[in-house]
Amino acid sequence: MTSFDPKRRDLLKLSAVTGSALAMGALGPELAEAAEAPSSAAAQVGPAPAPVDVLLRVNGGEHRLTLDARTTLLDALRENLHLNGTKKGCGLGQCGACTVLMEGKRVKSCLSLAALVDGREITTIEGVATGDQLHPLQVAFIERDAFQCGYCTSGQIMSGIACIAEGHAQSAVEIREWMSGNLCRCGAYDHIVTAIRDVAAAQRGA
Repeated sequence: MTSFDPKRRDLLKLSAVTGSALAMGALGPELAEAAEAPSSAAAQVGPAPAPVDVLLRVNGGEHRLTLDARTTLLDALRENLHLNGTKKGCGLGQCGACTVLMEGKRVKSCLSLAALVDGREITTIEGVATGDQLHPLQVAFIERDAFQCGYCTSGQIMSGIACIAEGHAQSAVEIREWMSGNLCRCGAYDHIVTAIRDVAAAQRGA
């Protein structure tokens, strides 16, 4: 009579196979088949949507593009127009690195579909300077050392320009509140607030 002396690895394999079989049996034939079948969502994936024609008005110029309907404004700016100053951060609208101005209002370009901003006036960080003359807030960021790694800087400046224009830069507390949608992982917040206060005060003539 041959003795049964399984190794530990063999026992683990045997347990796994037996457990699966028992589980399927307990589920019943219909549920077992459903568990083995691919999910209905994966099985019913349809074709990609048809491309759409989009007119993007960016920094005073017009760009006619044919895009996948799912293309975000952020991707259109970076991949199609090669305006890489607008940064891709979290992709969830939480960090603010992708902030641009749409007709003067700040928007998170990672959450905006390019097809839905057709014909709207968009301003990116590349469009705030006048030739070689920097925007006052760009100058203030340099003077106040308001950036370290620089990744969030373009979004901070775009949001800061809007914050001042909206009249929400009367105090450091107010600036912090209205700039809370823009994160700086380097922690340069004090310098950012000071730069915005400088420009706001200069515009008020204070």
